[in-house]
Amino acid sequence: MAQATQESIREELLQLLEAAAPEHSIDIVDVEVVGSTKAPTVRVRIDHAAEDAGPITLDEVSEETAWISDLIDQADPIEGRYMLEVSSPGMARPLRKERDFERFAGQNVSVTLNIPEGRKRYSGRLEGLKDGKVSLSTDEGPFAFELSSIRSCTIKPDFGNAHGKGAKGGKKSGKR
Repeated sequence: MAQATQESIREELLQLLEAAAPEHSIDIVDVEVVGSTKAPTVRVRIDHAAEDAGPITLDEVSEETAWISDLIDQADPIEGRYMLEVSSPGMARPLRKERDFERFAGQNVSVTLNIPEGRKRYSGRLEGLKDGKVSLSTDEGPFAFELSSIRSCTIKPDFGNAHGKGAKGGKKSGKR
């Protein structure tokens, strides 16, 4: 077998895992292949397929890891050894499917475009899908992007102003 690129391995694994995920009631959020080509790390982020199921737990991730590992081993897309990491999507969840952009409308996101020229990075409030394009509101105004032009989009967690404290954890200032 000829040496495959990390991107081609990623695409193959995405297709393979997404085909099997529904029978396990799991959503494949993302797959990354990173590190050395001789011993890469395969990162698979999973979540519940049902939107109302709540966040996936560590125990559930552990249970799902077995079939994911077996499926990757059977397909054998990587020459030699690899490290498998299966995890939840975390707070900075990547968005890549149409339903992700609908489900997480209202969230603050960071978008990187896959275009040859021009501005490539945007941050703002995800408005969802409108006319087949990902819609984003920013301080500079609205923007819309073709889904195919988005290299990456991740939710930006908001840690500020919890319980009257600023983002750095300081007390509110002001006179009483």
